[in-house]
Amino acid sequence: MNKFFSSSPAGQDFGIALVRLITGILLVWHGWETFDAEKMKMYTGWFVERKYANPAAWAYAGKIAELLAGIGFVLGLFTRLAAIIAIVAFAGIIFILGDKGKIFQGDQHPFLFILLSVVFLFTGPGALSLDGVLFKKVK
Repeated sequence: MNKFFSSSPAGQDFGIALVRLITGILLVWHGWETFDAEKMKMYTGWFVERKYANPAAWAYAGKIAELLAGIGFVLGLFTRLAAIIAIVAFAGIIFILGDKGKIFQGDQHPFLFILLSVVFLFTGPGALSLDGVLFKKVK
C-alpha cells in the first residue's frame, strides 16, 4: 500500500503505452476523415469563411497531420516526431481556426491532444513500441 501512495512510478512504461495507444486510435479516427469528401468539404468551408488562400490544402494538411500522428502513436514509431506534428496541428486548430486560444471555452478537445502529445514528447512511447525495437534504449 505504501508503494501506491509513493511518488515513484508504478507501471509507468505500460501506462504511457496504454495512453499512447488510445490517443493514437482517437487521432487515426479523426484523421481518417481525410477520406470522407463531405467532412472535408465542411472543414474546407471553415478556411473559406476565414478567407484563407488554398483552403482545401489547409484542411487536408490538418487532417493528414492528425492521421500521421495517430499512426505514429499507435505503432509507437517516431513517437516524438508524431508528438510534434500533433502539437503543431492542434495549436493551429486552437490559435488559427478555433476560438483563438480560448482553451477554457471551445478548444478544450484540441488542447487535451496537445497536452497528451507533450507527455509523449517528454516521456517517449513507453512499452510496446517500434521505437523501442528500432532504437534500443541506451543507458
